[in-house]
Amino acid sequence: MGNEGNRIVGTTRAMQVQVGQLWEQIGISNDFLFGKLMRSRPGLCRKLLQRVLPELDIARIELIETQKTIREDQDARGVRLDVYVRDEADRVYSIEMQMADTKELPRRSRYYQGMIDLQLLERGELYRSLNDTYVIFICPFDLYGTGRHRYTFAGACQEDPRVLISDGAVRIFLNARGTMNDVSSSLKAFLDYVAGIMTEDPFVQELDEAVIEARKNREWRHEYMTLYLRDQENLEKGRAEGKAEGLAEGLKRMIAALKKYGVPDEEIRKTVQEDYGLTEEELNQYLD
Repeated sequence: MGNEGNRIVGTTRAMQVQVGQLWEQIGISNDFLFGKLMRSRPGLCRKLLQRVLPELDIARIELIETQKTIREDQDARGVRLDVYVRDEADRVYSIEMQMADTKELPRRSRYYQGMIDLQLLERGELYRSLNDTYVIFICPFDLYGTGRHRYTFAGACQEDPRVLISDGAVRIFLNARGTMNDVSSSLKAFLDYVAGIMTEDPFVQELDEAVIEARKNREWRHEYMTLYLRDQENLEKGRAEGKAEGLAEGLKRMIAALKKYGVPDEEIRKTVQEDYGLTEEELNQYLD
């Protein structure tokens, strides 16, 4: 094997070691692990939904799917849902763990809602047959910057906010970094856990035990490593494209990919700075 071959093998092995280390530290905020746990442990998913939506009586969860892909037209952009759930009352929930602020979540949630509706309503069915739907994003950042833990949108009339459209569609953005006293203690405990803060809350304790057990799952570990290495290849392409189409767009893709896999902020800073030769001031502009 030549020098180039040795270099590639060495790089691959180093990356595998890095991914293995990431897996040992993986937490509930990782979308891969979150989806796996919600599918394998429907009881946890139900308890989470009950904390997010205490006004609903959710007896059981059915048809749990993780990473479900919805594509109604071959030319349309597909939607891949982390967790796709239906309860006993035929209410439908899409739950997504979103680590990176891509500045497009509101419109993304709109697209998700539309694609879910398309696959729920069969040809010839009346519109009133549409299920009630809840699109939920769990984020470690404040999407709207007011300090709230929760932002719920259900279509209020601009002329009279007391009047709701009542179309059965609800979109919720949860902020693990909230500062207000605006949610229940049980939901706040979960959001604190997403942010890396452990509490004595029974649900959080149960969730943490499930995370620890999940790290021992060899099949999930192998799948995670495979997906990570594949995305690293796409990331390299993104770097090359970024240099051609503009630094900002390339960095945006790179940082989002690294955060998705739980790479620590300091490691992201180091990687980005080395790859693009940025000063501290330039780097901070892209990481804010």
